[in-house]
Amino acid sequence: MADRPGLVLQNENEAPAALLEDWLHERGMAHTTVHSWAWGVPDDPREYGWVVALGASDSATQTEPAWVPDEIEFLRRAADADVPVLGICFGGQALSVALGGEISPADPMSVGWFEIETTEPELVPRGPWLHFNYETFSIPDGATQIARSPRGPGAFRIGPHIGLQFHPEVTPAIVEEWAESEAAKLAELGVEREDLRAQGERHADAAAKEAVRLFDAWRLLAPTPVR
Repeated sequence: MADRPGLVLQNENEAPAALLEDWLHERGMAHTTVHSWAWGVPDDPREYGWVVALGASDSATQTEPAWVPDEIEFLRRAADADVPVLGICFGGQALSVALGGEISPADPMSVGWFEIETTEPELVPRGPWLHFNYETFSIPDGATQIARSPRGPGAFRIGPHIGLQFHPEVTPAIVEEWAESEAAKLAELGVEREDLRAQGERHADAAAKEAVRLFDAWRLLAPTPVR
């Protein structure tokens, strides 16, 4: 594993690795970023030392576009091959489905920066973390729920694989872009963009530090050192 680069699956242009990318460079971790929505997913996860699947506005329940079920199958094969996976929001939902879990509507939609309850704070700190999701995952059989948000499951773990329902990688600028593109839906849900912006100003710096802790802890879960 140590001799293989990692893989970042970016699932839409508006959901980049951001703070995760900064962390990868700071840790000197070789990796390739694939634009799944444009290029599709690679064939063999065993070519990589680890995999991160990022967020998307698509749903892990979709069969189209083709990259969605293809990515779920890729994550299933990665987990089967003991290639460590970190799934973030859509990526966490895709990992849940890959491992036999299910996706259900978030009731209500989960938007905002808030803390989670965590049973493993050294692995998944309390936050506050940015939540921006219409759906939520179930905990797959064999996995352990290690965090819970006010709306449902917040994180699960199985071996070196972690699924997150929140976004440790985002910056306030990215959240502002999402809020603008989803302005009509947020207004319908009663979410004030100004309030969301103010939350980001209060919490983003602390969340960025917690993100480094989370990424570092996930790295240490690998059976052999992740580089």
